[in-house]
Amino acid sequence: MLYTIIGAGIGGLTTALAFERNDIDYQIFEQTPELLEVGAGIWLAPNALQVLDHLDVLGEVQQKGNTINRITLGKADLTPLSDNYQNNIKDIFGYTTVAIHRAKLQKLLFDKIPKSKIHLGKGFHRYEELSNDKIKVLFEDGSSVETDYLIGGDGIHSKVRKQLFPGSKTRYSGQTCWRGIADISLDEEFHHRGIELWGNQIRFGISRISENNVYWFAVAIDKQNEKDEADTKKKLLTMFNDFHPIVSNLISSTSREHIIRNDISDIKPLEIWHKNNILLIGDAGHATTPNMGQGGAQAIEDAYYLSELISKNTNKNIFEIFEQKRRKKVNQIVKQSWNTGRIAHWRYGKGLRNFFLKNAPKKMIEKQMLEMYRIDKTVSIP
Repeated sequence: MLYTIIGAGIGGLTTALAFERNDIDYQIFEQTPELLEVGAGIWLAPNALQVLDHLDVLGEVQQKGNTINRITLGKADLTPLSDNYQNNIKDIFGYTTVAIHRAKLQKLLFDKIPKSKIHLGKGFHRYEELSNDKIKVLFEDGSSVETDYLIGGDGIHSKVRKQLFPGSKTRYSGQTCWRGIADISLDEEFHHRGIELWGNQIRFGISRISENNVYWFAVAIDKQNEKDEADTKKKLLTMFNDFHPIVSNLISSTSREHIIRNDISDIKPLEIWHKNNILLIGDAGHATTPNMGQGGAQAIEDAYYLSELISKNTNKNIFEIFEQKRRKKVNQIVKQSWNTGRIAHWRYGKGLRNFFLKNAPKKMIEKQMLEMYRIDKTVSIP
């Protein structure tokens, strides 16, 4: 059985690598002619790291990224509202979170895949379901391939999803996000610490991703599809001028061309992620807002569960079983992430919100983290 994967993002590449490990026949197609050094940072929580460990790439990921052992949610001046050391997480799973440049992770995964199985410059156009249960995949350059199964891993704006579920919709959160990589060396207290600061309907996140590189993001309420007409750096420096000085240092240390602006959106949850022999994975099927740091992790989890289920029953369509394994957890994360984003930008009630954050039982927070980070190591067909 041949599986054709559309999209060489993190989800598609991890799926290909998992298929490679389990001797599942596949090919992967990506619209861009080459992988470019684009994007900013990404957090890989222990659930993602367990899968990467299973695929024998964890050591390289840790080497190219930076470990986060402490996660701080604070006020604009860095006064903690919630401060969680990850010692117990490390004792249970063997590692905490890794912050890494998205492009480094993508290249690392790409380099592990045989070049005969990955095809660049192949933009997906549409598919046709044939009478012999095969699927014909047509590309924008006029070429085509036949396959037994089609997997859409082509992101939140997935063309596979738009054909499979024409009524599917993205949801704009009402917030926009600027991301950047600052060429700066942080004080030692920030080396292995992930930070998010909440101000007056704006927030700022910080995490070191290598010795002299720091990933940051800034979030504010704005209309959809707005552009920065003036100097972006000047705009952000003004917006965050009453935050802790580390914020202005990071913005000032980032070249203007390396600041990326994107609206924050997800997909309105779908009732199903598959039809017949076609399945959506990662952001193509269940894109989430970034407030839980789980978007990439859930795509990586998809790769693990999908490959393990297929390898245990190679002659059966397991897409429905895959959904049963994944849906509850994914939907919970999508919902929680959406709500967290709304709470972070409350106009009123910030004092009450901060009180509850500051006084939330650490055991309760840790329990929620453990549930999110667990992976079923004994995946089986019911």
